[in-house]
Amino acid sequence: MTEQIQVEKDGFAERGPAQHPDVEGVVIRRVQSIAIIGAGTMGTGIAIAALDAGFHVLLLEREKEALEQGERRIGDHYATRVSKGKISASLSQEQLARLQGSIDWQLLARIDLVIEAVFEDLAVKQDVFRRLDGLLRPGSILASNTSYLDLDKIASATFRPSDVVGLHFFSPANVMRLVEVVGGAATAPEVLATAVHFAKRMGKLPVIAGNAFGFIGNRVYSAYRRQCEFLLEEGAYPEQVDAALEAFGFAMGPFAVADMSGLDIAWRMRKSQAATRDPDARYVDIPDRLCELGRLGKKTLAGYYLYEAGSRERKVDLLVTELIDRARSESARPSRPLADEEIQRRALLAMANEAALLLAEGVAQRPDDVDVVLVNGFGFPKREGGPVCWARKRGQEALENDIGWLASRSGPGFVRGNLTYLWKGED
Repeated sequence: MTEQIQVEKDGFAERGPAQHPDVEGVVIRRVQSIAIIGAGTMGTGIAIAALDAGFHVLLLEREKEALEQGERRIGDHYATRVSKGKISASLSQEQLARLQGSIDWQLLARIDLVIEAVFEDLAVKQDVFRRLDGLLRPGSILASNTSYLDLDKIASATFRPSDVVGLHFFSPANVMRLVEVVGGAATAPEVLATAVHFAKRMGKLPVIAGNAFGFIGNRVYSAYRRQCEFLLEEGAYPEQVDAALEAFGFAMGPFAVADMSGLDIAWRMRKSQAATRDPDARYVDIPDRLCELGRLGKKTLAGYYLYEAGSRERKVDLLVTELIDRARSESARPSRPLADEEIQRRALLAMANEAALLLAEGVAQRPDDVDVVLVNGFGFPKREGGPVCWARKRGQEALENDIGWLASRSGPGFVRGNLTYLWKGED
């Protein structure tokens, strides 16, 4: 029986993962002690979430300076909470007392679950897992916080791939409820079930995903962002695309989000895929050109927009306008004015089509899982219920026609999904 956590008035449901066949009735492993590898923004966010849930946390780094920065970040978080009256000073002290920072990895011998939260690079993560393999006791669980890398390749660095699972937290990890729990080819059922249970103990909303590029959320969001990049090549500018999607209900448009996250993250991902990319598929290099100019988003005070230090305001930059105009002329694609309605429609249809593809591949087990991830992790407007819910409202026949229209606009490389999967499991 599905555990229903919450149902909104518009029919959007957040559902627990209990129905998933890989975790039903499975006896879980005991998790009392956890360790987090990496004291950066993500690692400290996960640590705070675990401390708030009552866990004792071992925070590990390789260098003392990085560890001290992470510990200071956690201490500042609790000090701010106390100053704002969110928690008492005594509770803050109690939570901080359960934190142990160290650069001594030998302490891992007593840990039940370790979460790796280091740089998003396959070689770096494999190196960490190779090291963990010789330190953790039998039965300990090795979790990776990777957001798009191949979990099986990470697990291949160990002699115990059955103990490896993905725990993809969303930033800031101490605030965002969503966690994608990723099962690899060798992940033992009790490891997957334990990861789900652990996430729920942390007060998180776990959604099980298969091991494929980007899992559920980043896979769908990549299709959305790619379609928005097509729109830049065809006549829109970042500020128009962002405004149109914010008018639909997104908290931030895709280019504002890219600036906030850092353009180098997606750039690094695209470069890693370059060798396997279909050479005939449509590819927009506008984001690459920005990165090559050192415009990596808010952290460099320039990306798709210009920023001032300490300000959230984004300003249109004529340099970006000129760069886009130049890219358009070189692409030889006809440029035309684009209405906000077309921008919204194409972006949302791209999400719905990608959802159908990953459901057919088994990356997501249920259409509801896609909606839960996109609403809780990517700011899809809750009143719309998620991209699958939005697509279903159009009706299957109309949606088929819409996707045909989207394919004609998207050009070479567009893969059309089997839309019947969007209605999977419905009575």
